Amino acid sequence: MPNQKKTDTRFMQLALTLGQRGMGRVWPNPAVGCVLVRDGLIVGRGRTADGGRPHAEVIALAQAGDASGATAYVTLEPCAHHGQTGPCAQALIDAHVGRVVIATTDPDPRVSGRGIAMLRAAGIAVDVGLCADQADVDHAGFFSRVTHSRPFLTLKIAATLDGRIATSTGQSQWITGADARRAVHMMRARHDAVMVGGGTVRADDPTLTVRDLGIARQPVRVIVSNRTLVAPNLQDSLPQGPVWHLHGADVVPSDWATSIPCATRNGTMDMGAAMTALAARGMTRVFCEGGGALAASLLAAGLVDELVVFHAGCVIGADGTASVAGLNVRALAEAPRFSLVETRPIGADVMQRWARS
Repeated sequence: MPNQKKTDTRFMQLALTLGQRGMGRVWPNPAVGCVLVRDGLIVGRGRTADGGRPHAEVIALAQAGDASGATAYVTLEPCAHHGQTGPCAQALIDAHVGRVVIATTDPDPRVSGRGIAMLRAAGIAVDVGLCADQADVDHAGFFSRVTHSRPFLTLKIAATLDGRIATSTGQSQWITGADARRAVHMMRARHDAVMVGGGTVRADDPTLTVRDLGIARQPVRVIVSNRTLVAPNLQDSLPQGPVWHLHGADVVPSDWATSIPCATRNGTMDMGAAMTALAARGMTRVFCEGGGALAASLLAAGLVDELVVFHAGCVIGADGTASVAGLNVRALAEAPRFSLVETRPIGADVMQRWARS
């Protein structure tokens, strides 16, 4: 029925918006949203809580109190297994909801199809696939961790029109303007971790925190470096959030950062192994801010899912630092390819967002 589909879409879009608020805050769990509706009125709503518990369905059911006969709009198939809490599919059954609308299925083998089967076996009507395209985008990090054993990775580059990230003397602050930098902080907040290479730490000693947005849960700061970590600003900001150091087995780790030894190849970090190590620790979405050597290694390994480029209206020239180090591309067919998703001005700069082709 056209009117029913329109109504379903409206409430599912609300559930998706709720779920998106949890991005960067709920790992290792997916950022799910749930809305309970009875007789056209919302009786409960929820998103996965910070840290991953309680789940969205549990929060929405608690808010509703009585959800009997209601329709539940959920952005991901309700879980069907016992973890730290009971299955959300069973919670919906016990609440006597009349119908469940699910945006997309869960590839986790503990759930995949079982949540839907549980609901239908209990006599509850289940519809699957509404707003699936958006739900798949929202849950891409969780899906990547489950199916590929690595987090979804966004590479951010802030560069001049000729693709430079620093002058010949190393000056890089600031190529882009305040509006672009604020947009970057908002992107950081929607990821589980912010990642940079050791060269960036040695040159800038950044804190890599989300500032001026009033968030309580900071992303993990991940440093990829085959040297002992010396970073006073990172060390001093530990009360704001943890620092993880990805390094080779022969590196002496700093005693203030979480040490994560990873495999190397010819003295260079194996970034595939590094991403697997992050996934094993619960990471679903990682925001990489360079520098050029780390960007090149991620691109060469085919690990970049999304590329976000901020271009400033200035030119430095060939003696500046390139945004991406050498990739040894000898033929155009070998070059990593991306498809343009979005272009928009951010203050005086231009942002482009690309998805891996």
